[in-house]
Amino acid sequence: MLATRAEASLEVALLELDAVSRDFDVSRPWLNRVIEGEPRRSLRAVDGVSFEVRAGETLALVGESGCGKSTVARLIVGLYAPSEGSIAFRGRRMQMIFQDPYASLNPRWRVNKIVAEPLGFIGNFSNKETQERVGKLLAQVGLAPEDGDKYPHEFSGGQRQRIGVARALAVNPKLIVCDEPVSALDVSVQAQILNLMSELQQRLGLTYLFISHNLAVVSQIADRVGVMYLGRIVELATARQIFARPRHPYTRMLLDAVPDLSMTGKPRVPVAGEVPNPLAPPPGCAFHPRCPHVQERCRVERPAAIDNVACHAVQEGRIRT
Repeated sequence: MLATRAEASLEVALLELDAVSRDFDVSRPWLNRVIEGEPRRSLRAVDGVSFEVRAGETLALVGESGCGKSTVARLIVGLYAPSEGSIAFRGRRMQMIFQDPYASLNPRWRVNKIVAEPLGFIGNFSNKETQERVGKLLAQVGLAPEDGDKYPHEFSGGQRQRIGVARALAVNPKLIVCDEPVSALDVSVQAQILNLMSELQQRLGLTYLFISHNLAVVSQIADRVGVMYLGRIVELATARQIFARPRHPYTRMLLDAVPDLSMTGKPRVPVAGEVPNPLAPPPGCAFHPRCPHVQERCRVERPAAIDNVACHAVQEGRIRT
């Protein structure tokens, strides 16, 4: 697997986002706006996001709820169209694994039908070929072919997510977008699903975009990590760099919030304040109301991403990295 990822770094990017933004109209109904003289209102959920994902690697996007990471996932798979910017995918197929392993499965369908559904989009398979393919997919994710005759409610949460993984693999995708795939599972089951995903990546040469708010989970699976705040990527680096030498103050806050017995007695910076209202983001650096290193420049000037980190304090040498 390490060799595969080293080779991947020399390849053209499989997925590339260039200054992608997404706006949502959150205006009140037309009549209310006419009567009260209220203008239309727009929410920018994703703001100029750029990154690339190379074949065979796992890129994780992390951040607090509302930072825009799940919107990025939906933009990539085409559930939303970007308001600005472009998305280039150089593979043949991509698939998605959703957060809720029960809501993402049709409760009225047997597992055989759920897993077989994507096959209809890639070819004409006979019933025998379909059942053989579904049986192999279920076995691939640690379930028995006989489980295909059951309904989703007959499985545990971890087993349901395995069904979701099997469905994603049905079309032989090059890229799988994983939107919080283990957040609804118990910790012990999370480890099983993460191990399964790592094994499948090594065996099938998969590429993952992994969305999560849990840095402890990300540390187990990611090669690179992008940290998002209020619709922007504020830091992008290898997982080793992020966890050993985080640069952006927000990244440091997130890491300080992760339980770690080895840090007992050592000073930590608590995650202060709350994410600002995205309808009225702060001027300058969006993180400045919560940042312990804020200066006047941070309040008025939006930092550009230089050397993959968007922070005036880092760029001015006020934060030791």
